[in-house]
Amino acid sequence: MATIRITSYGTGHHDSPTAPDPVVVDTTTLHNPPDDPAVRATLTGLHPDVAAYVLTTPGAHDLLDSALADIEHRATGGEQQIDVHVHCYGGRHRSVVVAELLAIALHTRGHHVHVTHRHINRPLLPSRTRDAA
Repeated sequence: MATIRITSYGTGHHDSPTAPDPVVVDTTTLHNPPDDPAVRATLTGLHPDVAAYVLTTPGAHDLLDSALADIEHRATGGEQQIDVHVHCYGGRHRSVVVAELLAIALHTRGHHVHVTHRHINRPLLPSRTRDAA
């Protein structure tokens, strides 16, 4: 089985991870946690309520299925190490939820999975739109 390195991050931090030819998963279309600053500042995508909220987005499960299919295609094609970059704007909520769910699914399929949440502990970014963290 392949070794899969999943990195969640926020594009708003301007220090995206690098890897040759990663699978890139854009979560910016998913629902962001409520705009309540207390919720957004204290909870991350590791919290079950945040995950449940993000997954209420129509198409969220399709996004996960598509990413899993891309990763599995590479694994069955013989790639031994696969990098997966999961991003949103701030790197604290949506990307973390999706990275964690991908990791669980890939682990149950027998892959060795390593997850890094690059920006989960960074301060909230100023919103570039209503939906931006």
